[in-house]
Amino acid sequence: MTSASPFQVVGGNNPLPEYPVELCDAHLTSDYFTLFWHDRWLASKLHLKAPLAVQGAALNLFFLARKQSPVGSLPADEELLARLLRVDLADWRGMMAQPITPLHKWTKFCHGDEVVLGHPVVIEICMDALTKREERKASNEGKAVNMRQKRLSEMMQEMGCVQAMCQDRVLIERLDAWLMENHHGQRRRPQIEASIKRSLEHAAREGWIGQQRL
Repeated sequence: MTSASPFQVVGGNNPLPEYPVELCDAHLTSDYFTLFWHDRWLASKLHLKAPLAVQGAALNLFFLARKQSPVGSLPADEELLARLLRVDLADWRGMMAQPITPLHKWTKFCHGDEVVLGHPVVIEICMDALTKREERKASNEGKAVNMRQKRLSEMMQEMGCVQAMCQDRVLIERLDAWLMENHHGQRRRPQIEASIKRSLEHAAREGWIGQQRL
């Protein structure tokens, strides 16, 4: 009986978990710094028991994953993994034949119609980096609000709102405040367009705008 390939796609009876949607923004690959908990690495089974070549490959994969899309993932393709590491496929297969492999604790996830590999620690680090990035953006609250409201005005124009309404600062501030309370998640299409329409309906009911401006 042959063993299952580590890249075998799980069938419909065993659906794969979705890769964290927060890490699917391609802009996150621009980070040039990665947090690395060396104490966790030095105490890991991979470091303590794997051959040095496997350890080196595993570390490189950790860092290479930060430049993949989605961020923190790896392709579930042995040829691509070998190319990322710049090793021959035979060398890669040799490392994968070890009791502890470079893909130690990497598991499969769904990403759209594709299957990717994810590692709990790498995902944790990427999520932490995303949180810190968002905190940095929010540190200058005035600038963040201005940018958010400017984008709201631009999206309203793209949706066909008249220019006078898009340039009404009081209205934009009220709509932005309503969206902050009622729109969940990031302001991305198509969800944000539906929320903007609801905010405009609310504005009309509240008398913030005249019917001719809708």
